[in-house]
Amino acid sequence: MKVNTLLAKKTSNLYWLCQLLGWGFVSIYWAYTVYTRDSYSVFYTFLNYVLDIAIGIFLTHCYRLFALKNKWNDLSIKQLLRRVIPSVVVLAILYVLLNNLKWYFFWTEIMVQERDFWKAILFWDPILLTGLRLMSIWILAYHLYHYYLKEVATAKENAQLSILTKQIQLDNLSAQLNPHFLFNSLNSIKSLVEENPSKARRAIDLLSDLLRSSLYEKDEDLISIKDELALVNDYVELEKLRFEERLSLNITLDESLKQYKIPTLSIQLLVENAIKHGIDKLIKGGTVSLEITTSKNKVIIKVQNPGKLTSNTSKGVGLKNLKERLTLQYKTEASFHLKEIAGNTVEAQIILPLETNEDI
Repeated sequence: MKVNTLLAKKTSNLYWLCQLLGWGFVSIYWAYTVYTRDSYSVFYTFLNYVLDIAIGIFLTHCYRLFALKNKWNDLSIKQLLRRVIPSVVVLAILYVLLNNLKWYFFWTEIMVQERDFWKAILFWDPILLTGLRLMSIWILAYHLYHYYLKEVATAKENAQLSILTKQIQLDNLSAQLNPHFLFNSLNSIKSLVEENPSKARRAIDLLSDLLRSSLYEKDEDLISIKDELALVNDYVELEKLRFEERLSLNITLDESLKQYKIPTLSIQLLVENAIKHGIDKLIKGGTVSLEITTSKNKVIIKVQNPGKLTSNTSKGVGLKNLKERLTLQYKTEASFHLKEIAGNTVEAQIILPLETNEDI
């Protein structure tokens, strides 16, 4: 919180410094003009200079506040252009009116000269062109700066996401292929070689596919639910060699979501945790229930298993990485929950935005 406050203060200071320096530099020309052409005294030249700076800052700061309130910096370039072009025209007209008012009051109140109000106010050449030029430059610079900041932030987030994705792949691979897992799988396969050769061959294929998927095919940040479930089914089928009838998997899937993309290995991680911290702890084993549905423009992924929620269950590195990946990938639009519900059941739930998913 303290770092964010300091960053916001630093950004605000930079903004006001740029405003003062930018409009101060631009207004030098008008100060020189009124001093040499209109014979303003030094005092009135300086006063005019200050008022020119104030007019420029006032108009552009009002634009900034309006743009921030309506989140224009989050818009696409096409959407932004439809708003920026009329904004430039409006600001230029206001620039003309404010400057003409300034000059009108100077000549009528200070210099005590007769001036027609409407003629003075509606005077536009060449000040309108100047206003259009200045406002265009300011708005362009303002949005280019924010576009640059957004691109830098996106690049950093993508780099973090890539690192986390690789980390969770390594964590997942470690969990899948740790010596204990390999030992159990190979022992199960060994016992099947003579008893059931076809089943042994199937187990070897599953282990091979699991190795190949984890090592070579999971470089993408996102994967379709269909492909993720194929990996989950292979993993569970292989684990059944050890658990036999003690383990079963029940999947409920909204068919319209098969091609929806989710963070790679996210469901597999939840199923693995359900087996490791739930089924494996129970003498009779149990059923891991996986439900993938939609509700109110959200995709809801639930994994339930019999058992109790423990500190080891909720504090794993894999779950921590999953939470961070969801934050980086979806900002505040996604969430993860792990809780114990009635009936000695642990439920892990991922909620993802439906409408922001990329097309495949």
